[in-house]
Amino acid sequence: MARRSRGHDFLYEVSSVPLQQALRHQHTAFVNFFAGRARYPRFKSRHGRQCATYTRSAFRWRDGRLFLAKMDDPIAFVWSWPEIDPAVINPTTVAVSRDPDGRWYASIAIDTGTEPEPLPVTGVDVGVDLGVSDFAVLSTGEKIPNPRHLERKARNLARYQRRMARKQRGSNNRARARAKLARAHTKVRDARADFLHRTSTRLVRDHDLIVIEDLNVKGMIRNRCLARAISDAGWGEFRRQLEYKTARAGRRLVVIDRWYPSSKTCSACGHLLATLSLSTRHWTCPGCGTRHDRDVNAAKNILAAGRAVSACGADVSPQGSSLRRSAVKQEAQPARAGIPVP
Repeated sequence: MARRSRGHDFLYEVSSVPLQQALRHQHTAFVNFFAGRARYPRFKSRHGRQCATYTRSAFRWRDGRLFLAKMDDPIAFVWSWPEIDPAVINPTTVAVSRDPDGRWYASIAIDTGTEPEPLPVTGVDVGVDLGVSDFAVLSTGEKIPNPRHLERKARNLARYQRRMARKQRGSNNRARARAKLARAHTKVRDARADFLHRTSTRLVRDHDLIVIEDLNVKGMIRNRCLARAISDAGWGEFRRQLEYKTARAGRRLVVIDRWYPSSKTCSACGHLLATLSLSTRHWTCPGCGTRHDRDVNAAKNILAAGRAVSACGADVSPQGSSLRRSAVKQEAQPARAGIPVP
């Protein structure tokens, strides 16, 4: 109906399939909103990310060349998977998108019909304690430094932002300044994504069981002093990558309750401190005299609690928060009493 209305003749310049897909995406967004899974759908800005989805009736894939509907010539692109021959694939959906920095992408969905093979068993488990000074501290004592991508580029981003603010709205100079600012943000985003993918892939490849905490990231970023550092770390994206990579590789990811006192509990004897300030990075156990690094000790306790939850078979999914909390508290009692957890 929108095509027939006055002022919408430009809709005839593109295929009807991406327009129909946009309506389907809108319907899905409203269904998620009324189900309580998402916020109210918002209108998309023309200056943001643009995307058009083509199904099998609106594109052709011939000998590694992509033909879209209402386009006579094939689209020139750079193939990002050198180990896969583009001439032998059979795509089901193609999504063409443009980022705010002006770069174009073609995302191709392929139905392989086969499940990925699980990785070989390593017999090694690990607990991961996420932080700000160090991105992650493992129960093995390894500390993964926080690259702080946004902090390293903050001065350049602020300079590009000031330059754009001085340009007249609607002018070509402002459009070029906006593109430069978008490219600077894209570099930060790509660097962060590369770091998270490399770190999560290494953890999944080298460990059979990975245990992390269920952090309340949305609540933590309300702290004005730590909001930027927490957002730059990307803890939520890191957990999302671990979830799908462990499922694909045949590994197991255990998420323990956020209220488990991993930092205040001695990993050697199980003694529980009454209080422990955030500024205290090392402490000595009054029960056994063991000197602890705060983050390494927390990672060891996270691993012990995750093994206990894994052994009892409790629900560790994000939807089972209350059950997970009771299971962790019950199964963590032997560790506090000095009895080793299997």
